[in-house]
Amino acid sequence: MSERKIIGVDMGGTKIHTSLILGKEIISECIIDTPAKESEKVVLDRLIRAIEQVYQPGCEGIGIGVPSVVDWKEGIVYDVVAIPSWKEVHLKKILEEHFKIPVYVNNDSNCFALGENFFGKGINTRNFVGVTIGTGLGSGIIIENKLYQGVNTGAGEIGSISYKEGIIEQYCASEFFISRGLDGEELYLRAKKGDPEALEVFKDYGKNLSEVVKIVLYAYDPETIILGGSISNAYEFFIDAVWQGLQDFMFPVELKKLKIEKSELKNSAVLGAAALVYNFNLETA
Repeated sequence: MSERKIIGVDMGGTKIHTSLILGKEIISECIIDTPAKESEKVVLDRLIRAIEQVYQPGCEGIGIGVPSVVDWKEGIVYDVVAIPSWKEVHLKKILEEHFKIPVYVNNDSNCFALGENFFGKGINTRNFVGVTIGTGLGSGIIIENKLYQGVNTGAGEIGSISYKEGIIEQYCASEFFISRGLDGEELYLRAKKGDPEALEVFKDYGKNLSEVVKIVLYAYDPETIILGGSISNAYEFFIDAVWQGLQDFMFPVELKKLKIEKSELKNSAVLGAAALVYNFNLETA
């Protein structure tokens, strides 16, 4: 990969993380709070300020991941749940007019998958699904080394599939712990110390996550599933339960070839967003 200056942006409801990336290295970054409850303009101004903090002459493009559906060709962001005022934001046009360089916008889970494809465990894997487990549950799909995103970047939004008394995201993301009155980070630290109750909670979590794996297998039959997001840090405490939950999967031959791995890519969100600039010079699936 050539040594090009690219800006990657992880646009979340809590934080805006911008990084200047040269090749595969982050050479400067800025993390500021998102004024999520403010007007569209206030949020945009904060985003522009965060990008300006890392911008340098010679930057070739800006890639932005957002937690919403996106018209990726026009760079229009729709209905960002975590930022209520962002109903229809023509982000590409606004930022290109301001910075005078190309801007590419996509769903944050797609950015995670691209980040793994360009920088992480997906480099040598032609078919994989990146699943993010944190505040929410999302996935990005790489088919024959190309991003498959659907018409509105909504492909892979498996978190909204019905499961038990709600949707599967409620059982495989942070709400799983919150609904039990537990703090996920604290529980992780307890599990590291061998706390039996914490270990049992993660076992229950793994059983639910096995249903996500089944959905991915039935839909895409990938070589590898790469787990990212904050909950993936507890991989060692739930992965055995995931495999146990797959014992009733209809096509066991797929399980013999399947790998379920934890992402080891630091700053995957901004690196994945930066990868948009590379990817959009290529064909998407």
